[in-house]
Amino acid sequence: MARNIEIKARIVSVEALRPLAAAVADSGPESIDQDDTFFACPQGRLKLRVFANGMGELIFYQRADTAGPKASFYLRTPVPDPDGLRETLSHAYGVTGRVRKQRILFLAGRTRIHLDRVADLGDFAELEVVLSDEEDTASGIAEAHALIHRLGIAEDALIETAYVDLLAGLTAPTDA
Repeated sequence: MARNIEIKARIVSVEALRPLAAAVADSGPESIDQDDTFFACPQGRLKLRVFANGMGELIFYQRADTAGPKASFYLRTPVPDPDGLRETLSHAYGVTGRVRKQRILFLAGRTRIHLDRVADLGDFAELEVVLSDEEDTASGIAEAHALIHRLGIAEDALIETAYVDLLAGLTAPTDA
């Protein structure tokens, strides 16, 4: 399984962070519209990502819900008919949430810098430091911390959970 170190933070705005991301990046920006549908999955998370061009990918991943850098293990499979697969998986497993976002992607070495505008949530930065097969997580964690610092993102802005969990918290029933 592929691995990376992820770190995610709430930011004031994509526009404010964009010049800082561009200054540390080797390439980018690339704008990507994403529509992620999450399905019930007891061993981790399973999502179908659909892109603006109609193509998609099925992504399974496992990672802890903790603030700061964390290891993520993932598998990605290209999907030529994401609408058909969404319908099938919806019936088979049930939908647990949906996340729509506009992402601006920069690459800084082996790190993907995502500046995300998430519908109904706001703006976020997410870093993914890609690890080699034999590499331990310590170097990726150090790299994520260094990049977060270079981008001027404070530790108290880091978030623990996935966007889908944040959205679920907005619609969770409250005690009366």
